[in-house]
Amino acid sequence: MNYYTFLESPVDRLLLTSDGEFLTGVYMEIEIQKLLPRMVNNWRQDATHFTKAIAQLNAYFARDLVEFDLPMKAKGTPFQEAVWQLLSTIPYGETVSYKNIAERMHLPKAARAVGMANGQNPISIIIPCHRVIGANGKLTGYGGGIHRKQWLLAHEDKQASLPDH
Repeated sequence: MNYYTFLESPVDRLLLTSDGEFLTGVYMEIEIQKLLPRMVNNWRQDATHFTKAIAQLNAYFARDLVEFDLPMKAKGTPFQEAVWQLLSTIPYGETVSYKNIAERMHLPKAARAVGMANGQNPISIIIPCHRVIGANGKLTGYGGGIHRKQWLLAHEDKQASLPDH
């Protein structure tokens, strides 16, 4: 059985998903509309599976928590999972480039692939894909919207500017 609940947050309503043992997703409002129709079968709304995740997300938004400690299972390809693992090592309040992540994977020419994997991260905020920016220091795409990425970075006291249009 799969479970879900919603959490109101400063960046909009969040959809949290779980397989009953692990947190499997944290999605922003922009993603909820495309996910909910696919969740019709085998999903049950039940907030009891999310007590710790909700408490930690609320503490994060209150600036009382800088590092999450939750049982999580982000499902993807081996490459995506390797990228997400590296994202989890980016400290609160810091940013790195897609190129830096690619270099840390010993794949210096894979910055674009890292960006694609970053964009498929199913556990936003907790696996901090918002902390990855362009090599030029500019904000680049974000599944939850650039304005939310900017908000999250500012919330973590990281000043970042919107990309030029």
